[in-house]
Amino acid sequence: MSQPVVAIESRLVGPGQPVFIIAEIGINHNGSLDLAKKLIDGAVLAGADAVKFQKRTPELCVPRDQWDVERETPWGRMTYIAYRHRVEFSAENYAEIDRHCRERGILWFASCWDEQAVDFMERFDPPCYKAASAALTDTPLLRKKRATGRPLIISTGMSTMEEIETAVEAVGVEKLLIAHSTSNYPCPPVELNLRMIQTLMTRYPTVPIGYSGHEVGLAPTWAAVALGATFVERHITLDRSMWGSDQAASVEVGGFMRLVANIRDVEAALGDGIKKVYETELGQRRKLRRMSSTPNT
Repeated sequence: MSQPVVAIESRLVGPGQPVFIIAEIGINHNGSLDLAKKLIDGAVLAGADAVKFQKRTPELCVPRDQWDVERETPWGRMTYIAYRHRVEFSAENYAEIDRHCRERGILWFASCWDEQAVDFMERFDPPCYKAASAALTDTPLLRKKRATGRPLIISTGMSTMEEIETAVEAVGVEKLLIAHSTSNYPCPPVELNLRMIQTLMTRYPTVPIGYSGHEVGLAPTWAAVALGATFVERHITLDRSMWGSDQAASVEVGGFMRLVANIRDVEAALGDGIKKVYETELGQRRKLRRMSSTPNT
C-alpha cells in the first residue's frame, strides 16, 4: 500500500512528515490589502507553512434574490452583492499578495467557490486548491480543480459520510487531502467529533487526513494532531472583535504562535511508539531502579 504523502510545492504532507499548518485569512482582511499583508506577516511570525484566501465571483455565488438585500457594513448600508464585491480582491491585489508571500517565504492559495474563480487563480500558479465544505457536493467545481493537476484539499463540514464518499469518487485519491471539519462558527467542543480523523484515516488509508477547526481555543487542534492529523487549518485574525462573520472563530497572532509552537511539541512528544530506555534515563535508572529482594529458589 502506498504511503499517504502528497507534495504541496516543496512540502511533503502525510504521516511521518511535519504537520502542514495553514493560516486561513479567508475574508478576514475585509477587502483591505494592507490588512491582508499584516495577516500574512502574522502567519509568518507564527511559523505557519501557508496562508489561504477565499475567491468568489459574486454574481455566481450570491443567489439572485439576495443581490439587492441591504445590510449594514463598516462602509455604510449597501446591497449584499455590492458588499460581496467590496471584500473581493482584484487581479492586481492578488499580484501584490503573491509578491508579498514570496518575499516572506510562505505559500499561499485559495478556496475557489466557483469555476470562474479557479480560472482566475490559475494565473498565480497556486501550489494547491481547497474545496470548502459548502462546495463538497458541487461535483463540476471539484472536477474543475482536479483538472488543473494540482493537489486538492477537501473539507467535510456539514456533510454525510455518503457525500464525502461521492466527492472522493468524483475526483479520485491521487494528490487528494481530506480535512475533517464541523461547519459551526464558532464550534462548541461537543460538536468537533475529532475521532472522525481516525475514521477517515481508516476509510482512506492512502490519503493524508487533516483538520480544519472553527472552535474557540487551541486545545482541540493539538488533540487533532495527537490523533493523527497531518495538516491543520485555523482562521487567523488581528483582532477577534473585528467586523466579519469568521472573526470570532479565528485565532489572533499571539495565539497562532502558541498553536504552532505546541503543534511542534506534540509532534516531538508522539515519538515512534517503540519502547526504549533513553540515555538521559540511565542515571536515574542506576540510582532509583528497585530490584526484587526475594532470593531465587
